[in-house]
Amino acid sequence: MATDLTDLQRERYDRNLRLADVGEGGQRRLLGATAVVVGAGGLGSAAILYLSAAGVGRLRLVESDRLELSNLNRQVLHRLADLGRPKADSARDAVGAFNPDCRMETVTARLTAATAAAVFRGADVVLDCTDNFPTRFVVADACWREGVPLVSAAALAMRGQLLSVLPDEGSPCFRCLLPEPPAPGTVPTAAEAGILGAMAGALGALQAVEAVKVVLGLGNTLAHRLLLYDGLDGTFRTVRRARDPACEVCGGRGA
Repeated sequence: MATDLTDLQRERYDRNLRLADVGEGGQRRLLGATAVVVGAGGLGSAAILYLSAAGVGRLRLVESDRLELSNLNRQVLHRLADLGRPKADSARDAVGAFNPDCRMETVTARLTAATAAAVFRGADVVLDCTDNFPTRFVVADACWREGVPLVSAAALAMRGQLLSVLPDEGSPCFRCLLPEPPAPGTVPTAAEAGILGAMAGALGALQAVEAVKVVLGLGNTLAHRLLLYDGLDGTFRTVRRARDPACEVCGGRGA
C-alpha cells in the first residue's frame, strides 16, 4: 500500500479523489498497484497513458517491436522522432515525462509460455494489448495459471471487443470463449484490413477503465460478459459468457 498522498499528488489526482468510489484510499491502492501491459501498439498506447494518468504506480511493459511510420495512425504513445527505436524505450520515456509517480519496467523479449509466469507474477492485473492470436493465448493461459486478473481487448477496422477474466471469482476463462487460435489466414490483420486509429484508442481507454475497476474492486466488471463495439453503427452491446465444462484450461471449474 502506498503511503499518504503528497500535496502534489492530491492536486494531480484531485478528480480521482472526488469520486465516491475511489477517494484517498483508492488512490493509494492505485499508486501501490502493478499492472502488466503486453503490447505498446494502438491498444497499449491508450491503456498505458490512462493507467499512468490514473496514478497506477508500476507498469510492466512487454514489447519487443521497433516503431514504424505506419504505426503512428494509432500508436499515440510514440512520436515521429522515435522511428526505429524500440517501442519499449519510447513508451518508458513518454510515461516518465508524463507522470513521475508511474514507474515503468520493460521486458523487450517476446513473451512465451516459458517466460509469461515470471513476468505476470505479483501483478494486480494484466492487460492484453496484443495484435496476434498466438500471443493472446499465451497471455490468457498464463494469467489463468497464475490466478492474475486479465483484461483483454481487440480492435480491427471499425469494430472492437473487450472482456475480463477474474480467476478467483469463477469467471469463464479466455478459452471458454475461443478454445483455439483461428487457423492462419482466416482472420485478417490490421495490415490487411486496416484500422481506424481512434478505434484502437477507444478500446485501449476502455481497457484502462476496466483495469482500474479490477484493481479497486469497483462496479460490475466484464468477467462474465463480452463487450462489442461497432464504430460504423455507433453501438455498444454485451453478450453473456459462460464456463465451458469441456474447457482444457479451466474445465468449467467454479461455474
